[in-house]
Amino acid sequence: MSMQPRLNFYSEAPEQMKALMGLKKAIDECGLEKGLIHLVNLRTSQINGCSYCVDMHSREAREDGDTEQRVFLVSAWKESPLFTERERAAFAWAERVTLVADGGVPDALYEHALKHFSKGELTRLTIAIGLMNTFNRLCVSFHSIHAVRGAASA
Repeated sequence: MSMQPRLNFYSEAPEQMKALMGLKKAIDECGLEKGLIHLVNLRTSQINGCSYCVDMHSREAREDGDTEQRVFLVSAWKESPLFTERERAAFAWAERVTLVADGGVPDALYEHALKHFSKGELTRLTIAIGLMNTFNRLCVSFHSIHAVRGAASA
């Protein structure tokens, strides 16, 4: 199946994209670890099936010093010993927030998250997850195409 871009959402809604990019800058500067944000963005994008964002965030994580093995294992974080308890709490939170229509976010998960994040950090993490979900929806809906580094032959 050949995926062709449908439209460029940056040029079609420049003011809204400027606002989203302002929010992205605020998240980048919010005090949460840069590496944690990369990994949470990667996990959120995996759940949403956004190849553009999976490609981008896996590359960014590597460029900022994360290991290839950890990046590869984000999708299997529950079975991998390579992630800290804080990262694991963030992944669990990201999964439930991303899939919020499927049963909400349980009290037990909220209480667990608060063992690893302050209320302010958890709020900022949730905003970051919400923004990533917005970008995933834009990229999936409008067929944003990631840079092809090794395309499979058809």
